[in-house]
Amino acid sequence: MLVADLVGAEIVSVDSMQVYRRMDVGTAKPTPADRARVTHHMVDIVEPSEAYSVAEFRIEARRSTELITAPVVVAGGSGLHFRSLVDPLDFGPTDSAVRTALEASETTNLCDRLLAADPNAADHVDLANRRRVVRAMEILELSGATPSERAASSRAQAVRGYESELPLVAVGVDAGDGLAARIEARFDQMLADGLVDEVTGLIDIWGPTASQAVGYREMSRVVAGEWSLDEGRRRSIEATTALARRQRTYFRRDPRIVWLQWDDDPEIVAAAALQVFQEAGWSS
Repeated sequence: MLVADLVGAEIVSVDSMQVYRRMDVGTAKPTPADRARVTHHMVDIVEPSEAYSVAEFRIEARRSTELITAPVVVAGGSGLHFRSLVDPLDFGPTDSAVRTALEASETTNLCDRLLAADPNAADHVDLANRRRVVRAMEILELSGATPSERAASSRAQAVRGYESELPLVAVGVDAGDGLAARIEARFDQMLADGLVDEVTGLIDIWGPTASQAVGYREMSRVVAGEWSLDEGRRRSIEATTALARRQRTYFRRDPRIVWLQWDDDPEIVAAAALQVFQEAGWSS
């Protein structure tokens, strides 16, 4: 946010869970004061009861970006949401009736049908991942496109080559060896800020996507009386650490990102990021 404030930019969030209203503490959502200081987009977009897909996110995020006349800072930790905004991802068609029918089938049956249509499907779809198999079959039934055909498309090749559709200068901040301690301290602050009360207010209304958010998923077991607070805290910290490591691995593959080292002084990090932008020819 400091970078955006320095250059008069607006922020487009690519956090997959900050889109949900009333999920404030557990997503570390920008505060009202932050949002008064710098305009944020893609925050508080939908109710937690709704399923909000990455494809829907891409449409709204791109619309928001096109309407912004100031410089744009994209910020957040969801790799897929980030790439959906800046890269030519093709999500394929979807239909709830088709999806429901497929989900009623056994995974082995779905795999057999997928392989019958595309003998090389396993090169592109993890056949051990039921969700991905169902999705591949849904696209196949609706469009006729096999996984191999989709992987050979020019858009897919551009995605694999990290060819962005939007002008982009990307900076990542590596948390380094102190990641675990920072995650623990951050989660304890969330507890102090009322995370349990927030989950209590959401547990009867949230949908299948919001309810699986890291931290919320674990603390819902505490609210339900299945786990103690200590157990929920421990599991939340473990899940957050695992997620952070996956995110780091995901983003480290992206050759466009210039990496900076973490510093406890955010102004130092902001200044280093701004220098990278300026050296790349980016300006306000």
